Amino acid sequence: MLDRREELTPMLAQYVEVAERYDDAVVLFRVGDFYKAFCEAADEVARVCELTRIEREDSTGTYTACGIPVDNAPKYLKRLLDAEYRVAVADQVEDPEEASGLVERAVTQVLTPGTVVEEELLAEGSNTYVACVATADGGSDDSAAEAGGDGARDGPTYGVAHVDVSTGECAVTAGDAAAVDEELARIDPAELLGGPGVDPGVVDGADCMVTERDAGKFAPDAAGAVLDRYADPDRFDAAERVAAGALLSYAEYTQGDDGPLEYVRRVRRYDPRRSLRLDATALRGLELFENHVGSGRTLFDTLDETRSALGRRRLRAWLRRPLVDREAIEARHDAVAAFAERTLVREDVREALSAAYDLERLAGRVSRGRANARDLRSLHDTLAAVPAVREALAGVDALADVRADLDPLDDLRELIDAAVAEDPPQEITDGGVIRAGYDDELDEIRTTAREGREWIAELEERERERTGIDTLEVGYTQVHGYYIEVTNGQLDKVPDDYTRRQTLKNSERFYTPELKRREDEILGADERADALEYELFVDLREGVAVESDRIGALADAVARVDALAALATAAVERDYVRPEVGADVDEIRLKRSRHPVVEETAAEFVPNDAALPRGTVALITGPNMSGKSTYMRQVALAVVLAQAGSFVPADAARLPVVDRVFTRVGASDDIAGGESTFMREMRELTDVLHDATADSLVVLDEVGRGTSTTDGRAIARAAVEFLHDETGATTLFATHYHGLTDLADEYDRVVNRHFAAAERDGEVTFLHRVREGAASSSYGVEVAELAGVPDPVVARAHDLVAADREGGGGDGAESPPDPAGTDDGEAAGGDGQRTLAEVATNGHDRGDGERDGDKDAGPPAVRDDAVADLLADLRDLPLAETTPLEALNRLHDLQRRAAEAGDGDRDDTDDDATLDGGRP
Repeated sequence: MLDRREELTPMLAQYVEVAERYDDAVVLFRVGDFYKAFCEAADEVARVCELTRIEREDSTGTYTACGIPVDNAPKYLKRLLDAEYRVAVADQVEDPEEASGLVERAVTQVLTPGTVVEEELLAEGSNTYVACVATADGGSDDSAAEAGGDGARDGPTYGVAHVDVSTGECAVTAGDAAAVDEELARIDPAELLGGPGVDPGVVDGADCMVTERDAGKFAPDAAGAVLDRYADPDRFDAAERVAAGALLSYAEYTQGDDGPLEYVRRVRRYDPRRSLRLDATALRGLELFENHVGSGRTLFDTLDETRSALGRRRLRAWLRRPLVDREAIEARHDAVAAFAERTLVREDVREALSAAYDLERLAGRVSRGRANARDLRSLHDTLAAVPAVREALAGVDALADVRADLDPLDDLRELIDAAVAEDPPQEITDGGVIRAGYDDELDEIRTTAREGREWIAELEERERERTGIDTLEVGYTQVHGYYIEVTNGQLDKVPDDYTRRQTLKNSERFYTPELKRREDEILGADERADALEYELFVDLREGVAVESDRIGALADAVARVDALAALATAAVERDYVRPEVGADVDEIRLKRSRHPVVEETAAEFVPNDAALPRGTVALITGPNMSGKSTYMRQVALAVVLAQAGSFVPADAARLPVVDRVFTRVGASDDIAGGESTFMREMRELTDVLHDATADSLVVLDEVGRGTSTTDGRAIARAAVEFLHDETGATTLFATHYHGLTDLADEYDRVVNRHFAAAERDGEVTFLHRVREGAASSSYGVEVAELAGVPDPVVARAHDLVAADREGGGGDGAESPPDPAGTDDGEAAGGDGQRTLAEVATNGHDRGDGERDGDKDAGPPAVRDDAVADLLADLRDLPLAETTPLEALNRLHDLQRRAAEAGDGDRDDTDDDATLDGGRP
């Protein structure tokens, strides 16, 4: 029907014209109190928003329509955005009462998942980014040919830019396809623009809405001209200029602006290598922001003690991009320590920040001309909280820099307070926005209106006395204005100066010349006051917008203070320790380390130590469910937390500065992408082996378990050898291929660690304690039994395991020790943990370091090798050179080792029991 343009009604013709200009979006057309969609768009909107479609019929035929109530629009807009629709909002840009004929409408905003600015559609405390990937020449034929291929590491250089349209934050960098993929994982955009010539694999791999733009927007000259409105284009590489310019052009388009977005104060160029790099796999594996099962606590949830949306976003940013500069790390630790050591200062600051609104988004709304009077009052209230924060920080040297940046903007705060009413209405056109005393002309107009109303308020009593009509009433309607109402029974008393205004069933309404004059004065004054208030407010808002740079600088300082105070609060409440990250630290050493998230939810958490000189490959064996994955993650999280500026969950910590953290933890597949679990595992391993350096931390869990035992064991062994010989990265490598543990005898930087377990009457108890040496069993059958596998299956599995051990066969993962070293099993007697046979013969661990078995059982088994080592150390102890404190520590160590030699267990004290560290 809409093809017959000449037959359309004026409003439908107007709708079609707008829809053709915004053919990539669903157009919502303001009609009275509704946003309307028509025809095919109505079908889509009704389906997504679960609205009723209406069949309309006029001279042009029958068509579909549906409407969204303006007052409840955010609810439905969110549904459309979540379904990855673009929505063009066409508002009435002309007062219907003043329009002659059809009301003029125009698109005032294009809503997309990555460019929303409405508070109701944004997640508080989180950024909403739209990103752009582009080539240096904007997708010429040469660029397209160069960018072809599979997105390998040695491909073309792309520019990648991102902007948060609600706050004005904008940044750009450049890199190859692999680097861009990593950056997009960190940025986590809600929407992505892919320029022409960009490898489709780079764009398609993003987990967000992908938007196409006209190729001309990516032309170097066009993109450079847009960027020039925000920054000097010569500061950027060619690909960065195209990406940033095309992105900002799109941001302007979505906001309905003809010029630059004034609140985008600067476009920051950054190098990802200047922060600890965490790719998508690491972010997912360490559960920094998203829990594996889609619910439950994350690291961010655990640390989030912020009091403002500004601080919450800053804390997220610090965790996404931890520092690599030692001085910057230590400066942040100094600031956190200052807050941790001063409880009153910390609590005063947090209480003051509780009154802070989101300055960045407020400044954005002000600059876009969309802030109302309540927004300005929120800005005022936030500025009013700053002096209390400054006062609390006075005299704290470690916080002097951030205190200096807390400009209270007294002039701006006083201006807003003088101009805006304390409790203004929501709409700036409703009047009552400007405070009395701010503008003389407005006060005079208001005085006229007020005096007129006072005269009318007294009119009823005066007229009753003058006319003798005791039922006379004075009232007002918006249609007829002010009136004097007299019932029919007393119409004979109406004086001659009354003029009839309206006849009702039981009464008549009148006015007098004086009442009419006063009415004109009041209504004229109200109209003039409302118009003047609007003008005054717009001028005020524009004046505040001029100060957007100062507001932005203050917002940055408030965000830093809030994030620092939050980290200090977490440290104090959760017993975290300040890590040592000095220039001489060349090892990961943690005493009684804990997993920051698991310890919050577990009924009881067993701390563990870690001692890993740089370049060490630690092979970690032990039972399923014993805590291997948790242990590796908590070591990696300690590194991430320390470099983000946080204290860490441990009794003491010495940590090097690493450049990247790699993880391959857990099993997952990509069915849609045609990748099996094993293929995805190998892709993740590929990234580690290609990109890890001697300054990296690598966490690998069960490499090679997705294929045959022979192939998997070979891949795992080769990976360990490569990490040791070629990469030199500090590595935690958990495996059930026990045969790999003999690598500790062949390579000087390979060490064995295992998680202890005890068995009593066929029941396994996991001690969750890491020990030196290799494990003797994974207790897989016992874990299957705990999981509820039927008894016949468990019994049969036990028989098969026993037969396998007796025959010396198997896959090498659970093989018995092979003294000759010819089998792929354990080295004889080298793991420091008893076999199941020894446990059955000599009693069972209770899990607390003591023995619990039959009364007739023999004495505990004593490990001859351990006793020999113990006696040798005791014999060689240099008493003359040992201080009393050192002697006590050595005696404690000898006692522990003696107990360990007798009962196969040890307490949870590290060899380096004297390691100490600062505590909040």
